[in-house]
Amino acid sequence: MTGQSRKAKIGLALGSGSARGWSHIGVINALAKAGIEPDIVCGCSIGGLVGASYAAGNLKELECWARSLSRIDVARLLNFSMNGFVDVERLQSFILQYVGDETLNIETIEKTFATVATDLETGREVWFTEGSLVEAVWSSISLPGVFPPVRSQNRWLIDGGLVNPVPVSLCRALGADHVIAVNLNGDIVGKHFYQERQKSEPLVEEHDVAEGFAENITKALREYSSRLFGSNGKLRVPGFFDTLASSINITQDRITRSRMAGDPPDITLTPKLSHLGLLEFFRAEEAIAEGEDCVVRMMPQLQHFLHGD
Repeated sequence: MTGQSRKAKIGLALGSGSARGWSHIGVINALAKAGIEPDIVCGCSIGGLVGASYAAGNLKELECWARSLSRIDVARLLNFSMNGFVDVERLQSFILQYVGDETLNIETIEKTFATVATDLETGREVWFTEGSLVEAVWSSISLPGVFPPVRSQNRWLIDGGLVNPVPVSLCRALGADHVIAVNLNGDIVGKHFYQERQKSEPLVEEHDVAEGFAENITKALREYSSRLFGSNGKLRVPGFFDTLASSINITQDRITRSRMAGDPPDITLTPKLSHLGLLEFFRAEEAIAEGEDCVVRMMPQLQHFLHGD
């Protein structure tokens, strides 16, 4: 022993949450301003995508692109098929441009990084701690119903949010002494239907986001549901995207609560983003701003966490 204490390693666990995940960019930027630089970054779903971009040194480029997105841009990324709603070729082009190219491996990037996915056949958690960075991101973001499953290592893989929405355990397994977790699912259950409708800003309906393919489908599904279950003219039957988004919200909230209770982080950041819809990726400005504000609100705890030992 030399008498010098080892510097504690800080892990950053970036959770799943679809369009709410742009807030991770704000969180990372605000932490950097506060002098908090994570040594280990682990992400799930959109957290894996943002985390990979950050770990590979491409976060600024990703942020500029996200802030530039319009509703039409999001619609162009969508393409209805039996496997999901996302145009795979366009999304792959985006990942290669703003996350990393196909030759980039996890072992060669600047920070220790990993993502989590789910084995579709067994339901087991799959960790990507080495190998292709693009493959790790693809596997982690494959949200059922939205993205097609990914074939990797002789397995069909889907979104890691089904098993470990905020990968605190993965951070610790990679050597983190302290973990800052970003939970995007802390205030979402039950609010998808109501909070948006109470705002003065008009609600972004599902056909506004994906008018190129979803308008007729969602209209038909809503009309079918109304006929099937009846309607008195006052009760609005939840639409396809309403039901899908709320089902995903409920699932991720319950799993997040269970996993974080079993392996709690040192600090939990919970951006208030329940008003953002599942596919409203064009609202990056407010998501990023809330990520920054969330860090500011938690700054006393973060400063104690950083300097209190």
